[in-house]
Amino acid sequence: MAETSNNGSAYELSGPDGAPVVALIHGLGLNRHVWQWHEPVLSSRYRVLNYDLYGHGESALPPTTPSLSTYAEQLVELLDLLGIERCAIAGFSLGGMINRRFAIDYPERLQALAIFNSPHERSPAAQKLVEERAMHSDDGDPRATLDATIERWFTPAYRNREVEIIRMISEWVLANDHQAYAQARWVLANGVIELIRPDPAIDVPTLVMTAENDSGSTPAMSRAIAAEIPDAEAIIVPGLQHMGLVENPGSFSNPLLRFLDWALV
Repeated sequence: MAETSNNGSAYELSGPDGAPVVALIHGLGLNRHVWQWHEPVLSSRYRVLNYDLYGHGESALPPTTPSLSTYAEQLVELLDLLGIERCAIAGFSLGGMINRRFAIDYPERLQALAIFNSPHERSPAAQKLVEERAMHSDDGDPRATLDATIERWFTPAYRNREVEIIRMISEWVLANDHQAYAQARWVLANGVIELIRPDPAIDVPTLVMTAENDSGSTPAMSRAIAAEIPDAEAIIVPGLQHMGLVENPGSFSNPLLRFLDWALV
């Protein structure tokens, strides 16, 4: 059962007291439960902080028009509340942008970074198209794009086989406040611009992963992110799409656990 912080963030802590902390950040339209297939593995040896972003799940609406820094500050306030000095952060999609912003804004609070299926630099034409779509999204109603989103997130075989999981995740998306969803969608579209070639460069142990057939967070993007961070490792998971961490959890949690065991020694 979630606790609620003084900034309105719904969060859960699991795993052994005193162990290194790993914070988990979900993606656009989702909530902390997207990590349910990973949290038991991680919490067997790490202290896991799992929470809902502003405007998602059980958390409060954003205190202001959100940006990547707004979401990064949300996590810092949670860490302060819980007395956590430093942590590793694993972020998925929008979460993988937020944790990069966190690395830029609060490098002294970060021990390691895992970036999953997260977008990066696009061509000028592609960037313009993504921003236009985010700006004209039927007042933020996720129903308008849900079918296309599910097709982009999951392989056809998984969609046909795991009907209940698809329904559950669709319900998560549809439960979002329309304005908060539209604002977060704009951050996802536009926020990559501030993450390209940061100066100074992010300088913590970093793992970057995506799926072979992720059309919005492509292998080329993940390799580019890794190339901008000294000694970062890039892993491309074959065959899957954007929500590979749900479709085949072990293909992400196993490399993540190996990475954390190395980075947090």
